[in-house]
Amino acid sequence: MPSLVGSEMCIRDREKIIVRNFRLLKDFSIDLEDSLSLVIGKNNVGKTSLLLILDQFIGPRGEGKRAFRFNDLNLDAQEQLKGYMTSPLLTEDAYRPIAISMRLLISYTDRDNLSNVSPLLMDLDVDNHYVAIGFDYCLPYEGYKDLLSQCATLRAKFDAKHPEVEVTTEGDEEGVVRPEYDVMAFLNDNAIGKFKLIRKSVKVDKDGVLDETDYVDFADIPNFRIESVIQFQSIGARRDVDNRDVDKTLSSKTSDLYKAIEESQEQIEAKEGFLEQLKETDVKLTGIYSNIFSDIVEKIRRFGGLAPNDTIIKVISSLQHRELLKGNTTVKYEHDNKDLPENFNGLGYMNLISIIFDIDLMMKRFAKNKEVGQLSDINLLFIEEPEAHTHPQMQYVFIKNIKELLNGGVVDEYGNKKPLQYIVSTHSSHIVADSEYDDIKYLHRLDGKNEVEAKSLKALSEVYDNKDHLKFLKQYITINRSELFFADKAILIEGDTERILLPAIIKKLDVTEVAAKPEQPLLSQNVSIIEVGAHAEIFVKLLNFLGLTKVLVLTDFDCCSADVHHPKTKYRSGQNQVTSNTAIKYFFGERMSDVLASKSANDKQFVWDSVNGKMTAQNNGMYMVCYQIAENGYQPRSFEDDFMALNKKYMLDNVFTESAIDAGFKDGFDKEEKAYEAAEKVNSKAAFAFEILLNSKRDGNDPFGGWTIPAYIKQGLLWLRK
Repeated sequence: MPSLVGSEMCIRDREKIIVRNFRLLKDFSIDLEDSLSLVIGKNNVGKTSLLLILDQFIGPRGEGKRAFRFNDLNLDAQEQLKGYMTSPLLTEDAYRPIAISMRLLISYTDRDNLSNVSPLLMDLDVDNHYVAIGFDYCLPYEGYKDLLSQCATLRAKFDAKHPEVEVTTEGDEEGVVRPEYDVMAFLNDNAIGKFKLIRKSVKVDKDGVLDETDYVDFADIPNFRIESVIQFQSIGARRDVDNRDVDKTLSSKTSDLYKAIEESQEQIEAKEGFLEQLKETDVKLTGIYSNIFSDIVEKIRRFGGLAPNDTIIKVISSLQHRELLKGNTTVKYEHDNKDLPENFNGLGYMNLISIIFDIDLMMKRFAKNKEVGQLSDINLLFIEEPEAHTHPQMQYVFIKNIKELLNGGVVDEYGNKKPLQYIVSTHSSHIVADSEYDDIKYLHRLDGKNEVEAKSLKALSEVYDNKDHLKFLKQYITINRSELFFADKAILIEGDTERILLPAIIKKLDVTEVAAKPEQPLLSQNVSIIEVGAHAEIFVKLLNFLGLTKVLVLTDFDCCSADVHHPKTKYRSGQNQVTSNTAIKYFFGERMSDVLASKSANDKQFVWDSVNGKMTAQNNGMYMVCYQIAENGYQPRSFEDDFMALNKKYMLDNVFTESAIDAGFKDGFDKEEKAYEAAEKVNSKAAFAFEILLNSKRDGNDPFGGWTIPAYIKQGLLWLRK
């Protein structure tokens, strides 16, 4: 079979996967990268649903394949169908079919061999480089009529068995009640049997816009097989990995892998040697196995672990039956020149090795393509949650090596080669941290709706005018704070002091300020803490893009002189002052009177005004900005200043080292106004924060007794907790 030299056919950029009415994928589209697309997001945002619908429509056929169920319909589509069942019969022109659908918008170039897709081309414009493949699992008009008739019949029987009943309501008023027929239960039992599968080519113009009214059914295209255009394989998260004594997970995979090798006629010499030596000793057979599995063993060795050669395995013979490999191979771990059973190693290593076995098996299936006997134009692999059972270091190792393992593409037995596109879905911030920023696809549930959307992080380049800010975020977020992608809420803090103390403050708040129902303690909520210095404004567009529910900004008041000759002179209070804090200026504007007047939670809440490109104050806003506020008539300018003024006795009663603060800070520290001077004597903010924790003593349920949380932090955390 000749190779498609220079083939670039794929699903990418504006070319995308479009899904409608499947679970939370109500009106969903996602574009893919040329090689790796990393799909991330919190739980229940549709990552597994994307895998399932791809497998359902274009995955391998065979017995046991999962069928669609009524509950796979998006909840809004279910309600629409219920409405059809409780309304009069529509005419065929008025009826709008309900369907679970998927569209693959594929691009090609002038260098591509179009022999496989030519039957699907519906536009002869030479500038049009798109083809659209459609799949509909829909309720046709005849099915709708049958379902409505069946529902009406069963409802009539139900009503006959459940006549109206007189009841007495509150206030001794009498009324008549009839039990209501459960239409949803009827649909759950009967609807899906009326749905039909339609596979088709949909007309698409040169701009990638689909015309759903113009299509060709695959059934009307002679000898066409979708597998010639696209082939899909997947490795699900529910891998059969266990380390119980009876487990033979990896050993059983050698049988599957050998079967793929046998079917593809690979390593024929090794196979023939295996057949000849079948009845010989296990030692000789182990040598044969070494040849057969040398490729996969080398791939596993390259992945490594915490120490060199952590993942050395070998496949040895253990003849028990007359079948070739089934039951006759055992995977062993090599440790200190000794062979140990596979279940002696941890679940993490077993999971990692199992994935590599599966990947190699999938690559051989791509190369063989049993359905059409040749390489598909597009080969798509989905790996779900590879991080299962693995520690962070191993997760870094996986994503670091996966591109090297798969970038070679798919090669058949004749040397023909096609590229491989692969999707990896993950909850792991460690995998995200070691990935390319532009590979990331972020799935997010739309607020208050039964649907999700996918956002490519490449799109941030259209949001950020300041490219330096964007470059900084790409480096900072993926390397340092990738857990932000999996958070519901975020706290933006300035630096070391807050970073060290905030977890303790949150725990202290949770035990001393009991959450009102239905609030949950902050430690039980999905909150990400990010150090941003005094530059929270850089992160605002990113946080809007990610769609977090609440963002708390904790920053310093940073009051300073308004004197143009001495603009950076620090002041602890006074009228002739401004703030040097860029975050406060960004949210409140330049007028210091506005800042000083903002004392309540309501006038510290903001939403992003996308039209005018600025923050706007609003009750129940997404953002809340908290800085030091005056207590007992004293206005602090920093956290240290505020903490010392509020916890004077704590500071005087405990010992602080010189590395944290100068020993003379206690001199004259019997007046609140001295807190400013004392704060200036802090030598290390990190050391000061650590010693606050070290000097804490348990007080009842409070593990950090003896000191009080500054009011601005407490106010913000209570708002965030709601």
